Amino acid sequence: MPNEDASPAGALALADVGAVDAHMVLMQAVRPTKTWRRRTLELLEEPGVREHVLATVRGYARGDRAVAPQWGPPDLLELVVDDAARGYVWAAALTGDPSAFTELVTIFRHTSWLSREYFGNEPLANATVNALGVCDHPEVMTTLRALGREVGYPGGRKQVENAVRAAAERQGLSPRQLTERAVPGHGFGRDGSTAWELGGYQGVVAIEDPRTVRLTFTDDGGRLLRTVPAALKEPFADEIRQMKDLAKQVRGTLAAERARIEALMAAEATWTYGEWCRYYRDHPITGVVTCGLIWEFERPEGTWAAATPAGFTLVTDDGDVLPEPGEAARVRLWHPLRAPVAQVRAWRTFVTDNQMVQPFKQAFREIYRLTPAEEETGVYSNRFAAHIVRYRQLYALFKQRGWTANYLGPYDDGCTGQAKGVLAEGEWRARFFHEAVEMQGYEPPDYASTDQVRFDRRAGRGWREVPLAEVPPVVFSEAMRDVDLFVGVTSVAADPDWIDRGEDRFVDYWRRAGFGELSASAETRRDALARILPRTKIADRCALDGRFLVVRGDLRTYKIHLGSANILMDPGDQYLCIVPGRARGGTIFLPFEDDRLALILSKAFLLAADTTITDPSIMEQIRRG
Repeated sequence: MPNEDASPAGALALADVGAVDAHMVLMQAVRPTKTWRRRTLELLEEPGVREHVLATVRGYARGDRAVAPQWGPPDLLELVVDDAARGYVWAAALTGDPSAFTELVTIFRHTSWLSREYFGNEPLANATVNALGVCDHPEVMTTLRALGREVGYPGGRKQVENAVRAAAERQGLSPRQLTERAVPGHGFGRDGSTAWELGGYQGVVAIEDPRTVRLTFTDDGGRLLRTVPAALKEPFADEIRQMKDLAKQVRGTLAAERARIEALMAAEATWTYGEWCRYYRDHPITGVVTCGLIWEFERPEGTWAAATPAGFTLVTDDGDVLPEPGEAARVRLWHPLRAPVAQVRAWRTFVTDNQMVQPFKQAFREIYRLTPAEEETGVYSNRFAAHIVRYRQLYALFKQRGWTANYLGPYDDGCTGQAKGVLAEGEWRARFFHEAVEMQGYEPPDYASTDQVRFDRRAGRGWREVPLAEVPPVVFSEAMRDVDLFVGVTSVAADPDWIDRGEDRFVDYWRRAGFGELSASAETRRDALARILPRTKIADRCALDGRFLVVRGDLRTYKIHLGSANILMDPGDQYLCIVPGRARGGTIFLPFEDDRLALILSKAFLLAADTTITDPSIMEQIRRG
């Protein structure tokens, strides 16, 4: 049982502590009943109870009071389990005390395995995150979003979503509206920067593009310095640390905004022009992401016009200025699935010609439409089935893209897995099936094979499986895009030295997938190369031919597969192994982030000048033919 030392000395008698504990133990769910909540609010009005509750929660956060048999450092493991913990975290939230918010965040991190020195306690973690949803604190939404990205235990992300929904309902907003209104500005101006005057220097924390935040200094002569001036390091150590901390915080907010807005590509969300200006274009952080994207604006006659913000001006794909819409006109994210082919091409040219840094792949975004085979199967897609992938890498990528999945391993039902991705603001769900390959001993499998993709629609608090034809095209496309990414990145076919390692397993698959038909992502890569290569010094040595980028060297001609980046040499289609770390290329503007595209270009630059290659293993392979 908890002891009276957990509350301020003399605040509550031991008998009173016992009475409060007896009430807190009645809290047996992640959210309280109306009766329990009402009685708690009454107790908090009694002398000393509020202080006792806050002190108890501070004890949980410090580890002074145990909340699970395995929770806490080893010297705490013998403490008695505190069954009243769920009640106390909710009572702390109901006090409205700002300090309770910080303590609850700490407790959630401890009990949800986010702190390495603690073991988990899912019932308490779930209750704590739901209690966070009722806290009146300016950072509640920012914190919940961050926790939602980090948490990994089954059901954890769902509980975070429930807390966000509860916080939104209290303010009469949708979760999206509450989230976009709660994005911190970090004291930045609309230009995406803030400046500090320090001892004759000016320090500036600035967002340079949707992925880059820098701390720079200028001296009194206007000279730009990328490092902290030596004259400032000691006298202004605290201020410099604050500036570095600020830059780190802004990077986190910027990354969260990129992920949040990209998720809206599947949501068909709309805003009034006034809302869009207030919470997107003019926001010091979100505005940087917004101005790197293409948006659609509703015309008076009801049609949509695509443009990208350039300050207070809306610029179309041909460089014209779009008249400013009315305050009530609707705005939505542009998606290539809805656009005519000619418009997609025009925007890709615009992005490339203007070297427009987009926060995520939009103009060159892959699109996936229902195929005849999928119309035939009806409720599932086999488009990405029968691939051999590296399992640990696959599982990590699930988490990175916000999908949840059971972890394959040597236990009941541990040979088959489902990865689940929720889209369109929680209304749709995609499920990607996979299973272990050659699992041995007590370790997770090294490899998995991929299987079907199915879709569910929200039905009350649960889900209902639906035919593929009923899935909105943009939801289907976005889900299949993620699955394509999972397979393309983790497939063993993308391993250039698979053959050289003497791996006999999966060789047929490696050859088939490593040089096979192009996926949608590889087709997009082909389109990007068609725009990039003419601007390079090796343009006259390169040509796109079907699935390959053909590079003419002085010694041989090379065919680089646009999907796997594997290489065949003419004559004879002999395989050439180049480990990615050895390839080198010039600095070229890429219209989107794609490691495979960068790898293909670096290999092309290397092979176009094959007589200058100094790596003996590469030259031996080239001259062998």
